[in-house]
Amino acid sequence: MPRDTISITIDDLSVFTKALRNTLKQHDGLPGHATMLGLVAKAAGYNNFQHLKAEGPATTAYVPTEKKRMERAMRVFEDGMMTRWPKQTSVQGLCLWVFWAALPAREEMTEKQVNALLNARHSFKDHALLRRSLVDHKMVTRAADGSKYRRVEQALPEDATFLITAQRPS
Repeated sequence: MPRDTISITIDDLSVFTKALRNTLKQHDGLPGHATMLGLVAKAAGYNNFQHLKAEGPATTAYVPTEKKRMERAMRVFEDGMMTRWPKQTSVQGLCLWVFWAALPAREEMTEKQVNALLNARHSFKDHALLRRSLVDHKMVTRAADGSKYRRVEQALPEDATFLITAQRPS
């Protein structure tokens, strides 16, 4: 049976360890697995392990893995439109996810269709650069003769999800 990952945040580690130590002193020898789960949960401020499990993890605000890269990516967009091509390759790759998300999933497109989708989301008039970059970053596949394009289905990185959401029109 698969196990659920349960996270806890301990505000004050000193108070936690003291509570756990005092509880462990009351047991003869080392407690069993289930008992230990209950003791850890109680030391963390929960009634028991089931209470901890029911509470679930506290939701936290999204924090980009590379804050500076995210800031640079956000600056090249204005009202959901990319206004310039970023200088840094890592920022370029992050920005391309916005275009990737606009492409239809599991559908072949002509070059003209891809160009139309790209042109609708940037203002610096270089759809060829964007199209080539999507292929280079393995976000899109292209037929050998360049006649057909298809989005490569893959999991979105967390930073990309945040950027895509931030660039959607209100």
